[in-house]
Amino acid sequence: MTAALPRLVSATANPHKMAEIAALLDGLVEIVPRPADVGDVVEDAGSLEGNARLKAAAICAATGMPAVADDTGLFVDALDGLPGVDTAYYAGPTATYAENRAKLLCQLDGVANRAARFRTVALVVYPDGSEIAVQGVCEGMIATAERGERGFGYDPVFMPLEGRGRTFSEMSEEEKNAVSHRGRAFAALVDALRRRAAEPDG
Repeated sequence: MTAALPRLVSATANPHKMAEIAALLDGLVEIVPRPADVGDVVEDAGSLEGNARLKAAAICAATGMPAVADDTGLFVDALDGLPGVDTAYYAGPTATYAENRAKLLCQLDGVANRAARFRTVALVVYPDGSEIAVQGVCEGMIATAERGERGFGYDPVFMPLEGRGRTFSEMSEEEKNAVSHRGRAFAALVDALRRRAAEPDG
């Protein structure tokens, strides 16, 4: 008899992130969409792990089910680690993806050192208060201009070191997921879920 897949409620309401997470966990974890009547959580913890914990804990409390959340930051060396924890709101609290990218490219105009990394923290909170926290990191560079049509967020300007000079937006979904910060974080999460399930009372 095949064991049932771990079942987690997703804390994200972002359709792009939801689709990417679902693709990463397809056949490994059953992801349940966040209930429509559960509102957004204020992400004011000051760290990626703290923000992920706030989101997962809120969804777990609202549904009574294990909940998974992630938070991602883009850390640029020449900007002393900015935008960091404020990556999603770099150009302001209501900024669009395009506005965030435009501000980043403007800040780096003429800057030679374009080294950067994405870091994702993925975190599961269980109804009993226990949790799993993992992370994934992708080293790369910021391009001098947007390139590519795929993806979302900063994908058109981020070139992973394994991307052969291409931005995430110039890579296929499979290529991106194989090297991305989120792909690595959720691969680590699957491993952690398997270890938990293998424990005597898991």
